[in-house]
Amino acid sequence: MSNLPIFDVAGSAMNAQSVRLSTIASNMANADSVSGTPEATFRALQPVFSAEAVGARPELAGVRVTEVTQSEAAPIKRYEPGHPLADGEGYVYAPDIDPVAQMVDMISASRSYQANVEVFNTAKDLAMATLNMGR
Repeated sequence: MSNLPIFDVAGSAMNAQSVRLSTIASNMANADSVSGTPEATFRALQPVFSAEAVGARPELAGVRVTEVTQSEAAPIKRYEPGHPLADGEGYVYAPDIDPVAQMVDMISASRSYQANVEVFNTAKDLAMATLNMGR
């Protein structure tokens, strides 16, 4: 991004939190979905983060999303014989997603993203102030 590594660190964190927010949005959108089989049921998504060195500065670490995994939690089996997607025994299957926990995670991701925006803006302001010192 630039030759100031703080921009790379803040940028990688903002990107990681953006992926986290996207997975939460997907989970929330599908929290009330149902299917006729356990295999067809939506599985909650979770990003996996890892630290990565920033340029030639091993003392600085950014973050990256290495993968997005699906939950291994079993679907919730509900008896709804009148539902059009019910199986032969009258059951539908819903994802095991806790909307309250997803909201807490969303707030955390949003605050982390905002904090990194502030880091980015502060670093930019300091760089501009440094450049203006020579005037």
